[in-house]
Amino acid sequence: MTSREYDLIVIGAGPVGENVADRATQGGLSVVVVESELVGGECSYWACIPSKAMLRAGAALSAARRVKGAAAAVTGSVDVAATLVRRDELVHHWDDTSQVDWLHGAGIDLVRGHGRLTGERQVTVTGADGSETVLTARHAVAVSTGSAALLPDIPGLREVQPWTSREATGVHDVPASLAVLGGGVVGSEMATLFTSFGATVTVIARSGLLRGVEPFAGEAVAKALTDAGTAVRTGVEVEKVSRDGGGDVVLSLSDGSEVRAAEVLVATGRVPRTSDIGLETVGLEPGAWLDVDDTLRVRGVDWLYAVGDVNHRALLTHQGKYQARAAGDVIAARARAADIDDAPWGSHVATADHAAVPQVIFTDPEVAAVGHTEESARAAGLDIRVIDYDLSWLAGSSELADDYQGRARAIVDEKRRVLVGATFVGQDVGEMLHAATIAIVGEVPIERLWHAVPSYPTIGEVWLRWLEEYGR
Repeated sequence: MTSREYDLIVIGAGPVGENVADRATQGGLSVVVVESELVGGECSYWACIPSKAMLRAGAALSAARRVKGAAAAVTGSVDVAATLVRRDELVHHWDDTSQVDWLHGAGIDLVRGHGRLTGERQVTVTGADGSETVLTARHAVAVSTGSAALLPDIPGLREVQPWTSREATGVHDVPASLAVLGGGVVGSEMATLFTSFGATVTVIARSGLLRGVEPFAGEAVAKALTDAGTAVRTGVEVEKVSRDGGGDVVLSLSDGSEVRAAEVLVATGRVPRTSDIGLETVGLEPGAWLDVDDTLRVRGVDWLYAVGDVNHRALLTHQGKYQARAAGDVIAARARAADIDDAPWGSHVATADHAAVPQVIFTDPEVAAVGHTEESARAAGLDIRVIDYDLSWLAGSSELADDYQGRARAIVDEKRRVLVGATFVGQDVGEMLHAATIAIVGEVPIERLWHAVPSYPTIGEVWLRWLEEYGR
């Protein structure tokens, strides 16, 4: 057994843990990161990067087919083998050498193995060979272990060895058919992906697609999937699962029907990776989400921080990295006994987690949303006005694609006359989202937005149309 001492210990070397470590190091602290898998984490190897790389081929092909002159040049379907080669290149063939080199270049130490809290400011790391390293933190420990796929308690499900997002994004042999259990972001994106790969796909979603965004977004994605040949089954539940004699998965549904597929992908939610990290040693419940304040410090334990998915505030890579910057900075500031800027929108807090979280869903059409929906704004007691606009009416949309289909919704707080929510649905709308995020976070008055002139002809001209609809 060996022992070492640092100012900060970070458990988890995904993008979130890396950013906590980097900011604290820049603040003058000595930092070590503990990682049991690949440095770079879920996003780099099993989530954001591979999934978007795989989705891109189908999206590019669909975009070409929507433009006369380009459509005639499209003579085939997605080249699945080439797409998977590109995926492998973007995940560096699941080799984290470059990420490890980055850590070392940033002055951050790495200990490989499974880290568990074993005392106050103490983490014991068990290596693959069984060796133990005891790490002690002078100031803080940050947990950035992320989340894993939730497997619902459905009879027979575990026995059929279902796919999670990891198996889906790491696929090498595309199944002839796939059943997708869940209609959230992962389920909708993976249904889009495997349909573009030529698989026969069935989505089973108890409450429709993409709950949590505006209803018209989920409806548009469901229609597009159906038009592409995907079977979308809503309002039903899976009651039991088995494999037949030929190896196919058989899903028995609550309406008495069955769905058969070569594989089943479970995309019904996430659970925190906290079941085996020693939370019981500090009086916390193993397997639970970690409750934090806006500086990302775990309530009741003044030296423990939880950053990223594990705190259940916003399960998105970019939002976790945003939290990480605040956490790394505040840990360094507290270590120096410096002033803490923890007022709303201060440099040491993650204020945006509450009402300004942006998200792009890479279905076809894309869905991009930030801030409130109509439902959440009314539930928050805001006096709002809802402005909808058909994106097909824009000259920029007509230039982008023949028969463009899309919709944009703005939610305006009438009391303050500022934007508090925006949702876009349509081809390439993801690149439009950051303008809305800036307007919401900056609380830009409607009167000032009139002076932010959108270029013509672009889809961004929807901002002018929203303003015209709203009036002076």
